[in-house]
Amino acid sequence: MASDTPPRSGFFSRLRDGLRKTRDNLVEKIETVFSGTVLDEAKLDELEEALLAADLGPTATAEIMESARSAFRRQGATTVEAMRTLLAERVAELLVLPSSEPVAARPHVTLFVGTNGSGKTTTIAKLAQRYRDAGESVLLAAGDTFRAAAIEQLQIWGQRVGAEVVAHKAGADPSAVAFDACRAAQARQIGRLLVDTAGRLHTKTNLMEELKKIRRVIDRAMPGAPHETLLVLDATTGLNALAQAREFHQAIGVTGIVVTKLDGTAKGGAVVGIVRGLGIPLRYIGVGESADALQPFNPQEFATALFS
Repeated sequence: MASDTPPRSGFFSRLRDGLRKTRDNLVEKIETVFSGTVLDEAKLDELEEALLAADLGPTATAEIMESARSAFRRQGATTVEAMRTLLAERVAELLVLPSSEPVAARPHVTLFVGTNGSGKTTTIAKLAQRYRDAGESVLLAAGDTFRAAAIEQLQIWGQRVGAEVVAHKAGADPSAVAFDACRAAQARQIGRLLVDTAGRLHTKTNLMEELKKIRRVIDRAMPGAPHETLLVLDATTGLNALAQAREFHQAIGVTGIVVTKLDGTAKGGAVVGIVRGLGIPLRYIGVGESADALQPFNPQEFATALFS
């Protein structure tokens, strides 16, 4: 199975540029809090407010502030630069979750879920391109049967990246598409099967039940699958994405998160809050439209780009 960690040449610069809105918002507040003065308890309270305003969330903020207050008690005072370094180190630590070995299955099945407009189909296309570039065979399943345009979009992407697409007519049962795709992937000895689904609000019980059915059918067609269930989140929704993520995870058991559109928001700090709030690893982040703008998540890179 091909590695999921290709060379990251130039990606840090792109990530840093993509996080500019978030970084400017957060770092400006930090520098305003500490500029021209030593650190004291009142300044720590202002720092806490700045982290919450940057959408890091209450859980992550509390963990970060524990480290900041501990440093203050040890040192008595610190500078803006020292505080930025401490924050970057602590954020990187918080974003590291215990990793499990990827399931060595062939076909390896990944189910993609999320709300409308989160970027699922584009994410599938970018990952398909990555796998094809790594020499793997890829099959796509057009499980968003609610819209004919969604099926056509995935077929166009399939042609571009060199991946076949299993599709039914618009309005068909998405579980049937997933079942047929599993059987086709087995018959053709495909390396990767990527299953698209329609975007849905996490509050719509009937649509969440449909996701559960898709998952059951995939497992019936290929016991043990899907081997990975990726929830695609739009960074522009900020910490509001945490509520979405909890509902999806409760319904179908999300194994990893993809955060898209980090380059279009000042709420990139929500990445920290989402990971800490869910305890689910962030697998990929997207900072642009091109195929190489979606990369495996690196906590140290992210934290450095956020505070540099």
